[in-house]
Amino acid sequence: MEVGRGLLLALTIFAVCCLPALIALMFCADEIIDRVVCGWSEWRDERRERRTIARLDRAIEADALTRDIDLTEFDRAGRRPLEQLATDLRRLGGHRLAAADRSVVWHGAVIDAYDERLRAACRALGITEHLAELDGVDREIERVRVEGLLHAAGLSLPAARAAHHQRHR
Repeated sequence: MEVGRGLLLALTIFAVCCLPALIALMFCADEIIDRVVCGWSEWRDERRERRTIARLDRAIEADALTRDIDLTEFDRAGRRPLEQLATDLRRLGGHRLAAADRSVVWHGAVIDAYDERLRAACRALGITEHLAELDGVDREIERVRVEGLLHAAGLSLPAARAAHHQRHR
């Protein structure tokens, strides 16, 4: 009989201690349920995105597209970000194309800076270029070729866009 009373007393003390938690659970149940449902929904959406990306990677063979790109080039400390190179190329490309009212020295400096950024973008994307070895008309032809390759790699440049639009008209 003493054991039964001791057990009843322990259960009563446990119930009294848990009573505030049960009351809080009743008042916050909608918030707890909402958090669980939102967490589950986010997990499901992320899983669906990962599966879709994996399917797209398999469909377009993304590994084959990036196989020739040296990814260690992106981790180099002194490397300029590709976004910054693209911005510089667009700015310098605009100056290069609108240089009619500038001096020959200024135009040459713009061309040299533009070619240097083209070479850096080519290094970053693993594209072979020969701008440094050429001059004159050959260098212009190489510049157009490199701009086309960068455009095909996803780097949109003013000169490449203009040539691209004209070709499809």
